[in-house]
Amino acid sequence: MENLRLNVSLLRRRVPNLTSAAKSIGLRPATVSNLCTGKIPIGRSEVRTLVALASLAQCSLDELILKGETVEMIETKVKTLDLFAPIAKGGTVGLVARPGMGQLVVLGEMFYRLKQEGYSILLLKPEANHPELNDIIDHVDVVVDSIEKALEQTVVLGKKTDVIFTADRSHVLTGEIYKLQEQLQDEAIKPVTTFLLDLKGEVVDEDLPYGPLETLWHFDMDLAARHRYPAVNPIYSTSSVLEGAHLDQNHLFIQQRAQKLLRRYRELRSLVNVRGLDAIPSTELETYNRGERLEAYLTQPFYVAEPYTGKKGESVELKDTLHDVRKILDGVMDSEDIKVLDFIGKL
Repeated sequence: MENLRLNVSLLRRRVPNLTSAAKSIGLRPATVSNLCTGKIPIGRSEVRTLVALASLAQCSLDELILKGETVEMIETKVKTLDLFAPIAKGGTVGLVARPGMGQLVVLGEMFYRLKQEGYSILLLKPEANHPELNDIIDHVDVVVDSIEKALEQTVVLGKKTDVIFTADRSHVLTGEIYKLQEQLQDEAIKPVTTFLLDLKGEVVDEDLPYGPLETLWHFDMDLAARHRYPAVNPIYSTSSVLEGAHLDQNHLFIQQRAQKLLRRYRELRSLVNVRGLDAIPSTELETYNRGERLEAYLTQPFYVAEPYTGKKGESVELKDTLHDVRKILDGVMDSEDIKVLDFIGKL
């Protein structure tokens, strides 16, 4: 099938309040979100949905649907992110989490890692005072306090390097972020990849808290409570990079197998928590054990957390992640103790 994807940046500019706009014409915000991130491929979407979105954006279907264009992935060398929800270069990443689930640690780690790769990091501070941001500011190149300064500094940085721009949801609600992204379209600069977070944690209760996104990182309270960091949900987190035509087919195949295993493992784990391990049918024990090992493997020591954990940060190239995950899926690690897989780099 021809490589098709939704023109997310166009939707973001034309329909900033997409949640209410989608509801007003009978579309489910979750469906729109899944189309934007690629969780629902364009080829499997309903024609009426695409026509309705084109109507909202006041554009043609040819403008709404991009053909033959690839999405470049930013490899972070964080196993669970690169496997399940890769960053689309030049796109927008939305972090969905409540306070205390580790989103700022993940964000700080992204800043640290991407700076090593030559990216410039810019942070637009929210209006309210948020002392928790102090933990990540050390890894930021430029901090600004207004959207005007953000535009000015992004253009300056973007003349020389790729830029990581970060802002709180408060700037999304005012519409400032959409205007900024639209203005940057007219500038001759290198790609700007945007991270959006919500320091209040209200995004968890909304369908499209940031509008259209290329990448969604959905944090998981159960993983955080059990200290399985990074606590990014491998089932609900997704990315437009994962559309088959944009991705190495081996990656897509392993990612889908891993998600299937983890989805069933989570169901079985709920049963074990209530009734004990003996409640699992013997035919499901293999699934449970492999899911347990895969979940352990997806934990990872971070560089920015070294002073607190005493563990040296680890980077794992995507090819190694895929190789290791396949070994776990195929049962090669079935006899290994789970502790061997906890907070390691590659196998």
